[in-house]
Amino acid sequence: MHLKEIIEAIKKRREILGVTQQDLAELSGVGLRTLKALESGKSNPTFETLNKLAEVLGMELKLKVKQPKL
Repeated sequence: MHLKEIIEAIKKRREILGVTQQDLAELSGVGLRTLKALESGKSNPTFETLNKLAEVLGMELKLKVKQPKL
């Protein structure tokens, strides 16, 4: 899954749960300005930021590292 898809999934989940951007920002500890920039595609969030948002929304992020082919 690419970053854009992850952000879209977080936004969709937020909307399904009826959580406002303000509420999500407060509950996750992520700044409202940061959240708005993220959802509008104007920001490249850290894994930590995405994880904070996902946790509040009942989601789980997993980082998968692939070994290069030899």
